Order: sequence, then structure tokens, then C-alpha cells
Amino acid sequence: MSDIKDIFSEAGREISEEQERRFLLYRDYLKEYNEKVNLTAITDDRGIAVKHFLDSVLGEKFLPEKASVIDVGSGAGFPAIPIKILRPDLSFTLLDSLNKRIVFLQSLVDRLSLKEVTPVHMRAEEGAKVYREKFDAAVARAVAPLPTLLEYVLPFVRVGGVFVAYKSDATGEIDASKRALKELGGRVRETEEISLFGDKRTLVIVEKTEKTPHRYPRLQNKPRISPL
Repeated sequence: MSDIKDIFSEAGREISEEQERRFLLYRDYLKEYNEKVNLTAITDDRGIAVKHFLDSVLGEKFLPEKASVIDVGSGAGFPAIPIKILRPDLSFTLLDSLNKRIVFLQSLVDRLSLKEVTPVHMRAEEGAKVYREKFDAAVARAVAPLPTLLEYVLPFVRVGGVFVAYKSDATGEIDASKRALKELGGRVRETEEISLFGDKRTLVIVEKTEKTPHRYPRLQNKPRISPL
């Protein structure tokens, strides 16, 4: 008997048997694949359930019904895949710069029989040209400080759309993002702080208010080296 359903229930989220079945498949395949490709340092069952699955779905409620969503820097599929398991109405593009992760993600999507989930091997700078302002929403988790993240992610989001950034403590990062928000056409609509079994989590909800100038994101790793 898995503890995944119980952990979700303890956190106030009820999941169906089919959803739990998919989470179990995900967990076991992640652990198996992680032995040959380093995808996560968290490998115990409870850690995966809490720090990956439950953490990932915290931002689900901010995503509009039937939204097209891009997960920038998807890695091992967090937060997109856990959200998709709970929200089959959403369509996802999983963007990652490492092909070995994309191979895992495609295999995972096939194993879980998920529809409208497309892994894409591409850097954010390149992706922003191909998919510029094409998405209703974006998500990103454990990728970069907020000023850098905004430059990589906001170009993908259409005006009126939202970006859900997953953070531990974002207070200082929000203050440091004022210029980036102004330059890139976004505003912090709201933040939500959550205690996840004692760990502090913060969701930063950014609304896309204007088109992002085409010079962003800058190339040659400038968003990381010299954030706005």
C-alpha cells in the first residue's frame, strides 16, 4: 500500500485511485532511471511524494482551465507532470536544454499514457523565438533566481497570461525583480506562502501585462551573469 494517497490527503488534497496509480508508476520509474541518469537527489518514497509530487501541484490552482502551459527547465518533469496527472484539461510543453532529460520525459509520458504533453529539447533563449508569447501560462521550479527566471520565461507567455514561479523564500527576489518586471512586461499579481510539512514554499504569480521586447531573453547566458 502506497503512502502517496495518504500524504496528499494529509495535506488536504484527495486523489483518485487512477491518479495514485500514475504517481506510483512515476515514482518507481524515476527511481529506476535515476540509477543510470542523475535526475534527482531525492530518492526515498516519502521524499518523492512530498518534495516532488505534492510540492509540484501547489501551483495548479493558478492555471486557467484548458490552458496551454510551458514548463521551462522541466528536468525530471516537475512541476508539469504531477500537475498534468491532476489536471488532464491542461496541455504541456516540457522544455529542457539537456537531451538526456528529454529522453526520460518522453519515455515517462508514454508510460503514463499522458495526452497533450510534448517534451522539447531546446534552450530557453532558442525556445523564446520559436514559441514566443504562445502560451496561456508558464511554470518553473528550482531553475534560477527570480530576476533571471523572468527573463527566460515571460517571453513565452501571451499578454494576459500567468507565470507561476516556485520558490522557497522569494521576499528578497521579488524586491530584486522590479526592473526585470518593468522591462519584460509583467507584474506580481500575488504571492502565496505555504508550509509543506514544515518546509516553507512560496508561489509567485506573475501576470503578463505587456509584450516582451524582442531583445529578451539575451543570449550568451547574460540573464544569469548580469540579471536585469
